[in-house]
Amino acid sequence: MSSEHKHNHQETKKVINRMSRAIGHMESIKTMFEEGRDCSEILIQLSAVRSAINNVGKIVLQDHINNCVVDAVETGDKKILEDLNNAVDKFLK
Repeated sequence: MSSEHKHNHQETKKVINRMSRAIGHMESIKTMFEEGRDCSEILIQLSAVRSAINNVGKIVLQDHINNCVVDAVETGDKKILEDLNNAVDKFLK
């Protein structure tokens, strides 16, 4: 992960709140597993967390495009665009 640039994220609070909820949900799933709850219930809850994480990824991507990528295009910074392509490839795997 590159830390060369300080990024100004417009949706920081929204992302942090959603991540906190997902982390709490994961803790609940861990407890479900420890308690021997039904695997079907656990899989359904894991699916909900995966969906929540994907939605956080969409917010981060939109924020990045609307801020960092726009700046990169205006300044001709091709590295930001290359980094974005690599990140999207990894996110979508």
